[in-house]
Parts: sequence; structure tokens; C-alpha cells
Amino acid sequence: MNDSRAHQSARVDQRDIRALYDRLSRVYDLWAGLTESRAQRRALQRAAPNDGEDVLEIAVGTGQQFAQLVSANPHGTNQGIDLSPKMLARARTRTAPLAGTATLGIADAHALPFPDQAFDLVTASYFFDLLPESDFPGIIDEIRRVVRDDGRVIVVSMAIAERRRHNVYSWIYRLSPRLLGGCRGVRLAPHLSAGGFRIVHRDSITQLGFPSEVLTTVVSDPTTSPNPPDTPTDDETAGDARA
Repeated sequence: MNDSRAHQSARVDQRDIRALYDRLSRVYDLWAGLTESRAQRRALQRAAPNDGEDVLEIAVGTGQQFAQLVSANPHGTNQGIDLSPKMLARARTRTAPLAGTATLGIADAHALPFPDQAFDLVTASYFFDLLPESDFPGIIDEIRRVVRDDGRVIVVSMAIAERRRHNVYSWIYRLSPRLLGGCRGVRLAPHLSAGGFRIVHRDSITQLGFPSEVLTTVVSDPTTSPNPPDTPTDDETAGDARA
């Protein structure tokens, strides 16, 4: 396997994540606009929330995506969780003027504070790529526990670079993981499949050279066809950094 597809281990101490993202809260929207906004737009398209649903966003951050979920679901319930108080403060400011129910709080995805089968839709963006791979199965089990059998889960992660020109972020991560907020490229699809989810869409989106993967999943049904191949892809024009 060549270097552009090499897996990197999580190198930021998990005990430091809250403080790191408290510091990043002041500039995170700028970073997201330059590198993550196209993937998040695709995730919202795939999520297609229906008004009246029960929705959970894990790692809500400054609430950019959460605000759009709330706007699309004014008659449903919208829960957002994060570890960073300062990220949540910004999310509260962003969602305060919106109609609908928006509940935000500190919680750890390793033990979600919600009952079984509580949600129709669960989303998580740029969250798994912070974690050690050994944590993936337990968190996926928690997501499976809280999503309904006819629900769906949309996950956005930094992807492992497939093209040499996108490998600059792997180099930055090796130099200093904190410059990328602790994020590195991960392969999440096999873990989701092992955890009881079937992938119905897999979108690869690159913005300003930053590779992201949007995985749209439903609860597995043994009578359905297997997961689709690693397509489609949706790459931007070189240098595109539209927010």
C-alpha cells in the first residue's frame, strides 16, 4: 500500500480534546468554510430530515449543520451533543433565533445519554477521525442502540487521501496533529458494516485538497444487497474553497 493510503493512528490525547476544541472554537467556522462545508452540505442532502422527526447530532461543534437540521425540522426534536463548552456556546447562539426544539448539552458518545431507539436520524461530522480506531466499535454500538430500526445514520469523516496531491494533510498531521484539530484520515465503512449498518451512499468530496467521506447508512437487513463499492465520488474543481 502506498503512502497516500497509509493509515495513521490518533495522536492527540483524548483527555485533551475538550480543551483543544475550546481553543479552536473562535476560528473553527473559518476552517470549516474552507475545507468541510461541501461535505457537510452533501451530508444534509443525504440526511433529508422530515419535519417531525427525532434527530441527534453527535459532535455538534459550533452548530453550523445543527442549525440547518433545526430549521428543516421545526416540529420535531433536535438534540446536539459535544464535549466542548465553548463550541456549544456558539451553537446555542446560532440556534437561539430558530423556531423548533433545539437542545444542546455536553455528553460523551461512548455512553450516549438517551434511551434505546430514540432517534429517526443520527448525524456525526468530523468526530470519528479524532478517536483511536479501537473506540469505533463501542461508539457505533451506542449509535445503533439509539437509532430506530427504520432510521438512518449519516457520518462525515476526514478520509485517507487517495491522490498524491491531497496527501499534504497527512504530512501536516505527522508534523503536528493539533494543526488539524487532531483529525486524520480514517476508513470507517468496515466498522459501520460490522456494527449493523448498511451503506447506501458513499460520497468522496475534496475541498481545498482536504479529503472527506460522507457515508449514508441504514440499519442492516440481511435480505438486502451488500454495501456499494467506493463510488460515487464528487471532487471539486482544483482550488475551490466555496463556503
